[in-house]
Amino acid sequence: MTFYVAREGSKLWRRVCTETSVELQLLAEKWKLILAGLVFQYIHGLAARGVHYLHRPGPTLQDLGFFLLLELGQQRAYISETLFTFLFISFVLWTFHPFIFQSKKFYTVVLWCRVLAFLVASQALRIITFYSTQLPGPNYHCREGSKLARLPRPDSVLEVLLINFPRGAIYGCGDLIFSSHMIFTLVFVITYQKYGTKRCIKQIAWLIAVALSFLIIASRKHYTVDVVVAWYTVNLVIFFVDKKLPEMPDRTSGTSPPSLPLSIKEKDGKSKEENHKLINGNSVDSIDWRQRTQANGKLQEDGNTVHTDSPMNGS
Repeated sequence: MTFYVAREGSKLWRRVCTETSVELQLLAEKWKLILAGLVFQYIHGLAARGVHYLHRPGPTLQDLGFFLLLELGQQRAYISETLFTFLFISFVLWTFHPFIFQSKKFYTVVLWCRVLAFLVASQALRIITFYSTQLPGPNYHCREGSKLARLPRPDSVLEVLLINFPRGAIYGCGDLIFSSHMIFTLVFVITYQKYGTKRCIKQIAWLIAVALSFLIIASRKHYTVDVVVAWYTVNLVIFFVDKKLPEMPDRTSGTSPPSLPLSIKEKDGKSKEENHKLINGNSVDSIDWRQRTQANGKLQEDGNTVHTDSPMNGS
């Protein structure tokens, strides 16, 4: 028993090391895209902080969702945040599963380049929208009489640039149309819908997205229009951005020698054959090579792959 556990642990460690080597090669090529996407997350937070200085509290606008949904109140406002945090962490962990599990359908670096592209495009539209018109926030800390509804003039530029994280992100006002929580939720759910393999998890993910929409309104964190606009805007953004991006390289099982999914620069005089072996985690034998074909990245449920007749361009 001890020998079996040690052997399996050794296999897992080799798998993690091999996958890390592959992903580092991809990261060496794609780091600028990853960095740009992460920097824009800060820019988005900075824009949300800036609009808080412009926010002016006022009477809560008439809203259909407020009439139909029971108000949760401040004491239960954590429910929507808890559900969102669960979805966020679950998605991040799933994107790194190729490092551990033997079934590998995508490359983590390439997937995150795609996810960040969706987020940046959606958040750019969101910044334009909430700066165009500032609405009185429906959240409890944004209403008249609250000390947090208005921000005093900053004493220095540094005070603005630091955006008072994380308190500034939690108690922001004015960045309403459209919901940032729904941007992340829909991007994550749609990404798993396309590249995930478990049908039951896909169904649960969509149920979480719908439940989160109602909880955000019931918590009075957003108006109904903020959530509704997010649903069709994010879907349209993903549809058009996905058309412009190169297709995701699909990692499938096969018997023929694999081909590199992306144009990776060879370093230290390594031949293509050595890179192929590195990507597949084999040093000598080629029997267990996993074929990487240029496919559209769409997967059937439970790990089956949809093959296409015409090759698609990798990155």
